[in-house]
Amino acid sequence: MTIVSPSLLAADFLHLDSEIEMINRSEADWLHIDVMDGVFVPNISYGFPIMKAVSKVCRKPLDVHFMIVHPERYIAETARSGAMMMNVHFEACTHLHRTIHEIHEAGMKAGVTLNPSTPVSMLEDIISDVDLVLLMSVNPGFGGQAFIENTIAKVGRMREMIRQSGSNALIEVDGGVDAGTAPRLVRAGVDVLVSGSYVFKSKSPEQTIHELKML
Repeated sequence: MTIVSPSLLAADFLHLDSEIEMINRSEADWLHIDVMDGVFVPNISYGFPIMKAVSKVCRKPLDVHFMIVHPERYIAETARSGAMMMNVHFEACTHLHRTIHEIHEAGMKAGVTLNPSTPVSMLEDIISDVDLVLLMSVNPGFGGQAFIENTIAKVGRMREMIRQSGSNALIEVDGGVDAGTAPRLVRAGVDVLVSGSYVFKSKSPEQTIHELKML
């Protein structure tokens, strides 16, 4: 079954406790946490105070996606904040190999994210070291954007690279994941679906999560 990681960015922050309770009741596997700095992406989201508060009550592993410059500065703090996965952007890390290994040394799984315009070939020399590759299917920074169609073919190329390398990395996709795109992504080889507005804004978020899980 598909791993489902609802994106907290789309939650109602005035009622965050009830949103987390819904996630706990649901079949969601992980909770996706987007950290934005207003520099690497044109938006600011939230940081460690929110992450720490959520980790105390959320019973699902935290799938933390850093859309910031110099994410390597925050590895220890991320681990202390309860993250299961620390995901950094290829485009933000000059010394990616070192960063991946420091994340592992801190006790977390390590993920690498690619922006829509970054080819999967950029990960050829690191794919065996990572636990997950996140392919952005929108330009990072804001929720509710339209899905970029090239992502389907990109997933196929990523799946082939993983197969040829013998890597155990999972493929995650974030952006525009809904009833129309999710089945196509799973057929293309995606392991983990991140979905924000489609889950949290639906009439029955738990049912929506269940439907994604069954793909």
